[in-house]
Amino acid sequence: MQVIGATLFALAVLHTFSTKFFERLSHTNPRHAGIWHLLGEVEVVFGFWALVLMLFMFGISGKEQATAYLDSRNFTEPLFVFAIMVIAATRPILQFAGTLVRFIARYVPLPQGMALYFLVLSFVPILGSFITEPAAMTLAALMLRDTLFARDISNKLKYVTLGVLFVNISIGGTLTPFAAPPVLMVATKWNWDTWFMISNFGWKATVAVLINAGCAMLLFRKQLGHMAARPKSDATSVPLPVVLVHLVFLALVVVFAHHPAVFMGLFLFFLGFSTAYQRHQNPLVLREALLVAFFLAGLVVLGGQQQWWLEPVLMGMDANAVFFGATALTAITDNAALTYLGSLVPGLSDDFKVALVAGAVTGGGLTLIANAPNPAGAAILKEKFSDKAIQPLGLLVAALPPTLVAVLAFRLL
Repeated sequence: MQVIGATLFALAVLHTFSTKFFERLSHTNPRHAGIWHLLGEVEVVFGFWALVLMLFMFGISGKEQATAYLDSRNFTEPLFVFAIMVIAATRPILQFAGTLVRFIARYVPLPQGMALYFLVLSFVPILGSFITEPAAMTLAALMLRDTLFARDISNKLKYVTLGVLFVNISIGGTLTPFAAPPVLMVATKWNWDTWFMISNFGWKATVAVLINAGCAMLLFRKQLGHMAARPKSDATSVPLPVVLVHLVFLALVVVFAHHPAVFMGLFLFFLGFSTAYQRHQNPLVLREALLVAFFLAGLVVLGGQQQWWLEPVLMGMDANAVFFGATALTAITDNAALTYLGSLVPGLSDDFKVALVAGAVTGGGLTLIANAPNPAGAAILKEKFSDKAIQPLGLLVAALPPTLVAVLAFRLL
């Protein structure tokens, strides 16, 4: 089963780089366009191959072992990302975030369009340390969709923006021990508190985030002027009490992020409130959030069969090698899975622990599967790309420069 699991995981990774091929099949074979289009959805990939794994497991190991394996998986993260993505994408939260960013932009000594671009790619990712990375990714992606991506822009700008956003979100959540998925996996076991995170990760990540956002802003400064225009909307302003209620729900879901019974209960109450005040809502992003949760759940199921080869690879490295090894491995597997495997090994040095987590967050922007919030951002922005799909190779190339900046920040500062 481990060999089958690793083979299916490799096929799933290959599949993520081949979604455009399936989209072409949907056009050339209209009779079966539905299934080809389904397999061309990046968010469906890991869920599909997780299903194949479970069919093998049912056939080879039997019903009891297969269901026992599923029951042993922890689906808290997919559930949390689903709930936080829906809440963070509501009109009251977006109105609040947009107003806050525009208020800060007034005091940035730059043209308004450049200032807004810089803040969305720097302030919002750092805010992710307090509202969680999935919430920050959702907010930043929606703000970019309604401002920068509202007009036709070059593919180069689209991919560079996406690469910087993914990298900055991955490292920007390291100021606290609860916001970034790879940190969440180890913080309690290794007794990492907020001060430890700031002193070992946070300030270095902040430097890298500012450099990445600043370089992208200067590189495309001539194409950012239209961001200063407010998004066109016929909707009226949301009353302050409704905004405050949404912020309370968002905060409570973050506080109880480790307790799915609590935050899913809060989410159901939130759905009731949003229905009661539907005139102050845009349509909830339930479909997009469900697809992202399906993607992450598939990653959890497939990832559980990779420990046999990932752990020896990681443990065969010293602290310096594990940083670069984790950065590279993160490109083909979820960074939270890497740090979780590291937390299972006793007797690790403090330097090794810091290097493992630093490498995991550094590589979190290289691919869609590298970091849990990435599929959320991709689901929101992919409609703005050609063929309504984000090309994995384009993302990889665009994310390499900001990843290199993060490497330098974590290794040299």
